[in-house]
Amino acid sequence: MNTRTAIVSDQAPTPAHTFSQGVRKGGLLQVSGQGPVDPATNEYLYPGDVAKQTEQTLRNVEAILRAGGATFDDVLMLRVYLTDRAHFPIMNEAYGAFVSARVASGVLPARTTVMTGLPREEMLVEIDALAALD
Repeated sequence: MNTRTAIVSDQAPTPAHTFSQGVRKGGLLQVSGQGPVDPATNEYLYPGDVAKQTEQTLRNVEAILRAGGATFDDVLMLRVYLTDRAHFPIMNEAYGAFVSARVASGVLPARTTVMTGLPREEMLVEIDALAALD
């Protein structure tokens, strides 16, 4: 039976809206979009610094992956949402350093980057992930 299971981690921010941090069904784990939020205080961090916001956002994604029994080696796809096209090179550098250091297989996840508005003005980046577990 493939039941859906909510994934919860106290190492990632508590959702501010009506969604789960992650959901696992069978061998798939979807991590909800994460932002640059401190898991302990739920405060948005690093205003104006897209590199540090990217790193914090990926740490939050990683915490939910871990809680669901996954690592970045299990991630098939990451979706990155940016508020400003000019932030792409800075985000890409921070993203590349963070993800590359955590993918032992050397096979980086697929990625889509979208320029859009985000729910909070202080958010420069949001990232979600889809992982497949054996």
